[in-house]
Amino acid sequence: MVCSTGMVGEVVERVGGDRVEVVVLMGAGVDPHLYKPSPGDIIALSRADMIVFSGLHLEGKMGEIFERLGRSKPSVPLADGIASGELMETSGGQVDPHVWFDVRLWAEVVNAARDALAGFDPSFSTQYARNAERYRDELIRLDAEVRERIGGIPESRRLLVTAHDAFGYFGRAYAIEVEAIQGISTESEAGVFEINALVDLLVNRKVPAVFIEASVSDRNIRALVEGCAAQGHQVRIGGELFSDSMGEPGTSGGTYAGMVRHNVSTITEALK
Repeated sequence: MVCSTGMVGEVVERVGGDRVEVVVLMGAGVDPHLYKPSPGDIIALSRADMIVFSGLHLEGKMGEIFERLGRSKPSVPLADGIASGELMETSGGQVDPHVWFDVRLWAEVVNAARDALAGFDPSFSTQYARNAERYRDELIRLDAEVRERIGGIPESRRLLVTAHDAFGYFGRAYAIEVEAIQGISTESEAGVFEINALVDLLVNRKVPAVFIEASVSDRNIRALVEGCAAQGHQVRIGGELFSDSMGEPGTSGGTYAGMVRHNVSTITEALK
């Protein structure tokens, strides 16, 4: 199986168990919005029994490649099956693809992986169903943990400012206000107006910290820090968050749960 991101790869591995061998195209620190396939990626995709990706246009132009290859082999966009009423839109009408930041919502894609694997390999459908149920239960417990920890931040300090608008689902699910310099895709450019407006917000609200992202340049966030300093408000960089990719395999952020817990710890320590 070839999977687009680490988050998708983990879902397939957990549901498929020892029946699947997963290759992840976009590893740690890779921005899926801007990703361009290498010749090796094209070979891996052409040889794969199944392609699994997040969908909702997260993978940018790679989506066209997945769609084309889907004419000859199973090509599964996990998040496309989420009910439209659960999805968020930007002011420009784009669907926000960053659904994994609402852990309960991401748990819904587990069943999509289960159904895809059972359809491809029906003799092991019972095993896939059992693995999916186990993984979903873990995610529901993780969701409750995140809810409790974010709830410990004083309401007046629940403002998460990041480089690009990846945390909308996180904010909606866990009752924390989210602001970003760029839009949902890192292809968008931040202007002076957006940066100045956020500087004013940070100064007026006396927000103590802003956050950089592992897969996005920190240039604009540092501009916020400098802008606040020019107005006499010291705001610090509260830490680095995982947004569009997980950490390196074998590290604390190298699993989905580890990525989520790292982000929550970083946010709560900086804002409490």
